[in-house]
Amino acid sequence: MASSLGNEKSVNPVLRISQLDALELNKALEQLVWSQFTSCFHGFKPGVLAHFEPEVKAFLCLILWKFTIYSKNATVGQAILNIQYKNNLSQSEKYQPLSKHQKLWYLIFTVGGRWLEERCYDLFSNRQQQSFCKIKSYIGFGSGLLKLCGLVNFLIFLRKGTFATLTERILGIRSVFCKPQNVRQIGFEYMNRELLWHGFAEFLIYLLPLINVQKLKLKISSWCLPITGLSNSENSLAVHCRECSLCGEWPTMPHTIGCPHVFCYYCIKSNFLFDMYFTCPKCGSEVQSLQPLEYKIEMTELHG
Repeated sequence: MASSLGNEKSVNPVLRISQLDALELNKALEQLVWSQFTSCFHGFKPGVLAHFEPEVKAFLCLILWKFTIYSKNATVGQAILNIQYKNNLSQSEKYQPLSKHQKLWYLIFTVGGRWLEERCYDLFSNRQQQSFCKIKSYIGFGSGLLKLCGLVNFLIFLRKGTFATLTERILGIRSVFCKPQNVRQIGFEYMNRELLWHGFAEFLIYLLPLINVQKLKLKISSWCLPITGLSNSENSLAVHCRECSLCGEWPTMPHTIGCPHVFCYYCIKSNFLFDMYFTCPKCGSEVQSLQPLEYKIEMTELHG
């Protein structure tokens, strides 16, 4: 029944970028499964999986193969992108699922080849006999040759758009869409809003450091509360030197800028260094000269 339904499907070629995305999704899934599996052994002795790591990885890949390629003719990445494998060796133009031999050889080439590459290094790394050294060199030569063939296959794939991996080309399996791809109507309203907002945000980021916020605040306060003269309470505070006009606390090392008001040295110095055109927040006078109050005057005014 499944084969008869598969024969009724038409073949829809897959874009190159979709095939590459499916491969990347497969790699990400394998890394996720392995990280979740190793997290189960965090409470055990460190290195408990080191001796059996290739076998454990092969077993996990075997489970993934059982529920993906063997059951659905597609990897997880392909299933997400609405892609599946087609038996390209069949003469029919309709969709043909993979045969059992193709699925089995796919398992051997992918899982078995990776296990052999990881395990052979451990098998022959500590052997010093001449026969083992020859076998190790042969395996290294074969691995390099396969990688070279994979590179050539990838260049051909970029040219023709079929068989993204060497395994697919050897086994004659090709990626096709499960369903015809509909033409999507893309709206650019959201993208235009995002571009406009990002441009406005970048403009603000460039503009804000150029604005003297302290001076602007003083200007706005002077407009909202126009200065009509000093009140008696302010005159008494200025005369008796009991309040800094910036921080409102008892002035430390009191200084003046040429107006009747008094400032802490650190308050007025930091504001004047930040703004060369600093004005008094009480009366709006500009800084004429930063002068300390006389010690005797200060003490007499405090005890007066």
